[in-house]
Amino acid sequence: MRQLWCMLLLFVSVVPQAFADEPLKLPAKEKLHLYLLIGQSNMAGRGVIEEVDKQAHPRVIKFTKEETWAPGLDPLHFDKPMIAGVGLGSAFARTMADADDSVVIGLVPCAVGGTPLSRWQKGGDLYKQAVARAKAAMKDGTLKGILWHQGEADAGSETTAKNYGERLSGMVRDLRAELGMDDVPFVAGKLGEFLKSNSQLVNEQLETVPKQVPNAAVVSSKDLNAKSDRIHFDSPSLREFGKRYAAAMQKLQSQK
Repeated sequence: MRQLWCMLLLFVSVVPQAFADEPLKLPAKEKLHLYLLIGQSNMAGRGVIEEVDKQAHPRVIKFTKEETWAPGLDPLHFDKPMIAGVGLGSAFARTMADADDSVVIGLVPCAVGGTPLSRWQKGGDLYKQAVARAKAAMKDGTLKGILWHQGEADAGSETTAKNYGERLSGMVRDLRAELGMDDVPFVAGKLGEFLKSNSQLVNEQLETVPKQVPNAAVVSSKDLNAKSDRIHFDSPSLREFGKRYAAAMQKLQSQK
């Protein structure tokens, strides 16, 4: 009896892992809606993972570092594994999935903490990486939107803050062209109002982007709170931010 019990325990512990290692069954390409997540740490997510974040949505998946598909649980990003946590992408994806039960939402995380816009512009290393990962994911699904949150690094200098909108708009045009989707919706979020330096100038520059490129929107960060570091949004704020991104994305998609 003791031997049977030990074998049973071994079965229970091994079988779930075996199933976890199996590739996810993907829907038809047109039913897998892809969203590219790019920017720096507030997109990558530095929020504390709480109980609400541990329940996987059955129709939200993520493109892993190894370019395989896995359940869309936080942390979505892998830029800094020791500190990556809750980001806005998960709440965004859940909101989009709940709005259309006929599709699966596939997130393509590419954000890297502490990075300036220059690395995301055409020719930059992170631009190249995002294009490569997006194209790899697009073999399985259809790109439906791009989400961007970045600017804290560029707020450190008045020079980079002043021309931020023009440079970001150029990045959007280049990225769309590279991916062969000139009208794919682009949604950016404002920097936290708790930030100092030239963050307000960057936010003003962000507001110019929809005037420079079509099918783009900017999401407010009003009333969103910071963690104790006064740099990153806290987990509840990131969940709210994700919902705001989803509302903006849905509005853009409805206008196409």
